[in-house]
Amino acid sequence: MNVISNWDYYFSRNMTFINHRLVADARLRPGMRVLDLGSGTGYPALLAGDVVGSEGSVVGIDLADSMLAVATRKAKALGMQHVTFRTGDVTTLPFDAVSFDAVISRFCLMFLPEIPKALKDIARVLKPGGYVAAAVWSAPDKNPFIRIPMDVIKTITPLPPPDPEAPGIFRLAKPGDLKGMMEGAVLAPLSEEEFIADVTYATAEEFLSSVMDIAAPIQNLFAMLTPTQKAEAERGIIAAVNGYRRQDRIVLPIAVRVVAARKPGA
Repeated sequence: MNVISNWDYYFSRNMTFINHRLVADARLRPGMRVLDLGSGTGYPALLAGDVVGSEGSVVGIDLADSMLAVATRKAKALGMQHVTFRTGDVTTLPFDAVSFDAVISRFCLMFLPEIPKALKDIARVLKPGGYVAAAVWSAPDKNPFIRIPMDVIKTITPLPPPDPEAPGIFRLAKPGDLKGMMEGAVLAPLSEEEFIADVTYATAEEFLSSVMDIAAPIQNLFAMLTPTQKAEAERGIIAAVNGYRRQDRIVLPIAVRVVAARKPGA
């Protein structure tokens, strides 16, 4: 199993509930035209494609060509000709105004350099009365799934404190942050909920191989380490993750914030 497929298998398996929540909060139904921001390897775009059916359409956009190639293969394997993927910048969407009935996004918005600008562009491409639903990571202390590698590396080499306004995993973790930005983009907030769940792995080594190879923020931190320090970090991560063992598996808590809004009109 290669790097992307290894990560994709575990991440997709553990995040299915978020895909379904986004589809529900965006009020998707047959015949809709949907935009998925930060599609990666295909989800939640493919689930949206199943809901809107062949009479509708889904466009997924992402900067990572290698991931979109995986997404395109999945769509073809599922016979979803109405689901397409293209490389593009989420901050400046390459679509006409009022082009989409709904916009969905999973773990994308917090990495954008100009979130308010991106939200205004989302409002631009949405039809009046259209919905947007986005998932972002909640607080670090509720997400050992992400936090453990960072904490371990901090014990090995000093890291500068994160800029709370800079793009990053936990940029939109605070309650009300994304909701307030949506209001600033003239999108009427409908709901904001934090979902607590678990992700599971057979072993700590499985967690390490599936997460470390593809998570860009963690890759960047590992790049700062010497080979000796990398080996020390891997041992530390495995030891910390083993602290979350329940009987025959690893169970790591996660917390995800899902925010939904509607464009005024129709």
